[in-house]
Amino acid sequence: MGNEWFAWGWLAAIAAVFLSAIVWLSPRVSERYVHVHVWLLLLPGAAALSGWIGAGGVDIGPWRFDAVSWLSAVYISLLSWAIQRFSTRYLHGDRRYRLYFSLLTWTSFAASLTWAAGDLRLIAVCWGLPLVGLVALTALKKEWEPAQFVARQMGMLFLASWIAVALTVVWLGVRVGEWTLVSALSAERLARLALWERTVMNGLLMLAAVIPAGQWPFHRWLMESVVTPTPVSAVMHAGLVNAGGLLLWRFSPLFSETWAHVVLFLIAFASILIGTGVSFVHVDYKRQLVGSTMAQMGVMLVQCALGAYGAAVVHLVLHGLFKATLFLQSGSVVSRVGRAGLRKTGSAWPGGIILGVLLGWAFWQAAPHEPARLLSALLLAASATVAWGRLTDFREGRWLGFAVVVALALVSETVRHQFMVLLHNGMPSAFLPPASFEWLVFALFVAAALVAVWIANRRSSMLAIHLYMWLVHLGEPRPAATEAHPRYLASYLKEGMAHE
Repeated sequence: MGNEWFAWGWLAAIAAVFLSAIVWLSPRVSERYVHVHVWLLLLPGAAALSGWIGAGGVDIGPWRFDAVSWLSAVYISLLSWAIQRFSTRYLHGDRRYRLYFSLLTWTSFAASLTWAAGDLRLIAVCWGLPLVGLVALTALKKEWEPAQFVARQMGMLFLASWIAVALTVVWLGVRVGEWTLVSALSAERLARLALWERTVMNGLLMLAAVIPAGQWPFHRWLMESVVTPTPVSAVMHAGLVNAGGLLLWRFSPLFSETWAHVVLFLIAFASILIGTGVSFVHVDYKRQLVGSTMAQMGVMLVQCALGAYGAAVVHLVLHGLFKATLFLQSGSVVSRVGRAGLRKTGSAWPGGIILGVLLGWAFWQAAPHEPARLLSALLLAASATVAWGRLTDFREGRWLGFAVVVALALVSETVRHQFMVLLHNGMPSAFLPPASFEWLVFALFVAAALVAVWIANRRSSMLAIHLYMWLVHLGEPRPAATEAHPRYLASYLKEGMAHE
């Protein structure tokens, strides 16, 4: 009973935050109250951290708190606090200033409820709540037609994702005769499902996961989401696009068909290539970040396809913090326009490749039981190689660059390992694809990298030109999602002149 108080404390903190968001909507409340509301956002995070340390796993009614639930609650609380604190000045003066904060609060903490749900029916309901909040945030600029168009497109796709989750959980609950998540996903209960039923459910789970992640062929809504204000983009890219990985983790015992893992990998791999290409060819900073998010979510889903759900959860948390920082600091890139670019130091790359191979091989030897360790070793090697090339562009002395890259690699691995230890008890047993599948994934990533280098060295070829134009086209929004000179600004100006 003592441990349950931690869970009740967290639920009470969530209720206090939602109540504060409702109070803030009243025009009678002073605008200075926004600072009180923002600091209240830390309450659920503090309660979740206390529960993570003092309680561990707790079940109360339809709620289930494990390591990942507590981690998600802490992460969402800190992220929401940082974004809304930034918004107090960024959004000040907006006509819907109060509504932005209330919807940001709703969207963020509704996601916390999703990952604390232990009942299938509750999961089905909670899955769509943050998606509804995101659509509402996008549609707040009612006078701007592109924002309304994008909100409608997002709404239709998110509705499909919500329906896919609802169909899966209702079908599963009815067939196994159990609505508690853990019991319904037990091996004996899942044995009652026919092969075709598991196949359809796996397909629905994939559909529900790839849509909010902005993966191909549902990436268009993510590319057009740049119409949203920066704080909304930060919440979107640091939080809601990660939901697909957590969904697959929650239902990993059901998501255990080899074909499903292969299909998920192919979708994610195509998204990585497209997202990376878009981020390289576009000059708009927010569009570059959108392409980067698409690629990073692809990597997260590849980890899920390889059964490395712990690595996927760590990835989504660290990527979320990093991407939120990039969006909130996006204004700082303006002052850098016109500065000298990087110096070309082609001689640095051989040393970087050697360093990357050594670090990747060291990880391969040190983590024999790590899921998807081949992919992790490859990513570590590639990151070290790129970091070496960038550091030697700016600094004199190869040995200093070597020491910095090695130190960063060790810090990165230490952080990842500690997260994996913390999450170990909360991770369900996962289906591991055959080793041959992991080697195939490794070979495709290496082949894609070699082809990219070959094309980059032949930029004047027709293949490179056609690829460049195709990626530019993929990253461009549809005409209905753009407006060169927003007409609502002119209406605002006329209204201001009329009041004078």
